[in-house]
Amino acid sequence: MRALLELDGRLSAQLSLAERPGPLRNIAAVLAHSGDSWFWFIGLGLVWIFGDQLWRQRVQVFLVGILITAVLVLVIKFSIKRRRPEGEWGRIYRSTDPHSFPSGHAARAMLLAMLAIGLGPAWLTWALVVWSPLVVLARVAMGVHYLSDVVAGGLLGILIGVVILGFI
Repeated sequence: MRALLELDGRLSAQLSLAERPGPLRNIAAVLAHSGDSWFWFIGLGLVWIFGDQLWRQRVQVFLVGILITAVLVLVIKFSIKRRRPEGEWGRIYRSTDPHSFPSGHAARAMLLAMLAIGLGPAWLTWALVVWSPLVVLARVAMGVHYLSDVVAGGLLGILIGVVILGFI
């Protein structure tokens, strides 16, 4: 197990952009934040207010999915208690949630993509299918997660999305 964790740390460090100034780092920082739950709650709230009945139904499914995902991620995080990688970027994440496994952002991003695949429309599906892996990689690039954190989170989000779609 120790050898796997060391490999995970080395691979994650190779993907890191957090300490490298430049446009790629800036893009990664924006993408890493774009998966924040508050951002999605505001966006979904606006869609609820201004959308029609079909969009309100989608919002309900997305919100239920986000809440289920958050609860499961927190249960796992506080059971495993893996510390985040060392770093300066993302202090708010480090102070409010010191645990990294699994990545809630990766779980949420992949959940949203799965739900869009099942609920549509096509433009939203394509947007989230492109966006979600970028968020996943950005979390590692900005040094707030190890590669295994985002893989586990992403798989969890996909699984939750498939289960939710199976119920509707």
